[in-house]
Amino acid sequence: MLIDRNESATERLSMGTSNKLKLGIFGSNLNSGKNATRVPERWSGSWDDNVRLAQMADEAGFEFFLPLGRWRGWGGATHYQESTFETITWAAALLALTKRLTIFGTVHTPLFHPVVAAKMMVTADHAGHGRFGLNLVVGNKDKEFAMFGVSLYEHDRRYEHGQEWLDVVRRCWTESREFDFPGEYFNLHDVRSKPKPYGDSQPLLLNAGQSPAGQQFALRNCDAFFTSVRGSEYDEKTGIITPDIGPATELLDSLRSRAAAHARTIGIFTNVNVICRPTQREAIDYYRYVLEENADWEAVDNQVTELLDTKRDLSSPDYQKKRWSIVRHFPFIGSPDRVAELFVTLSKMGFDGIGMTMVNYIDEMPFFCSEIMPRLEKAGLRTR
Repeated sequence: MLIDRNESATERLSMGTSNKLKLGIFGSNLNSGKNATRVPERWSGSWDDNVRLAQMADEAGFEFFLPLGRWRGWGGATHYQESTFETITWAAALLALTKRLTIFGTVHTPLFHPVVAAKMMVTADHAGHGRFGLNLVVGNKDKEFAMFGVSLYEHDRRYEHGQEWLDVVRRCWTESREFDFPGEYFNLHDVRSKPKPYGDSQPLLLNAGQSPAGQQFALRNCDAFFTSVRGSEYDEKTGIITPDIGPATELLDSLRSRAAAHARTIGIFTNVNVICRPTQREAIDYYRYVLEENADWEAVDNQVTELLDTKRDLSSPDYQKKRWSIVRHFPFIGSPDRVAELFVTLSKMGFDGIGMTMVNYIDEMPFFCSEIMPRLEKAGLRTR
């Protein structure tokens, strides 16, 4: 019999603060982070830089760190996202070196045996005294999985497999006695797992499945849902991409009402790429320097052709649009006033938290903390 985890999940979802809008760092476990750029100041992704960044974010009052699970990367001139840290061990080590941050591990369920993963995550959770979170991914890329000799299931079956995987993990986290698990994908005997997660609670569960099956899986099982926001067309003169409020608000309302049908509440998070400078013109100029003049286009094309299953065709307007969607991935470009205004807009739309990427997190964090944070406090979204 599984325990009712609503109370502990609600407590963990607060991430130790009462801030209306939670702030986090996204993708720092990868070289270059989420910016496919050749500029020399791009993110190193080194261990020492990850530690320094985690401790900076911890002291600044950020709530979470969220890594990307990546095994191959995208090549190009910068070997974009090829140098990456495995995320459960990365999280465990950072949890031991921080005080307040919730730090997620990103787990591909077909690659980790659930009994082993359950034990690894409990270890990380104890290292952080209850600050570990699980970002659950049920499928990924054929090329990456081929490294492990694993083939992807048909789309909806991935979630069936993921459900069994999660059921095993939760039983490892909660069952006081040995148990058998006779499933379709896992047939386990006399399973035992101690210790349990820290403080008689369970790690936060996050999922980002965008398909109907993925959304239903998240609503049934998870405490938080991660989704992207689309923008209107990029304004070349002002450097502004405005959030497309209508569809996003409709999705958020739908997710919350469907979660309520399961007698559950769910936090909803998104990610943005912050390019903030003292003036709008400086921010636009830096954006163009980083992601237009110095984009790693070979790495971008590798992503477009594999992720979107299309051939490279620079003469195609549709191909070029896909190219730019990967390069820009919804940037917040502007002065502190403009960037803070965009954060306020996402909060009003109903987002509970935002994971940020930056060209170089450590270089840009001090300016963000000194200029954007006070504006978010003034807007009532944060407290000191």
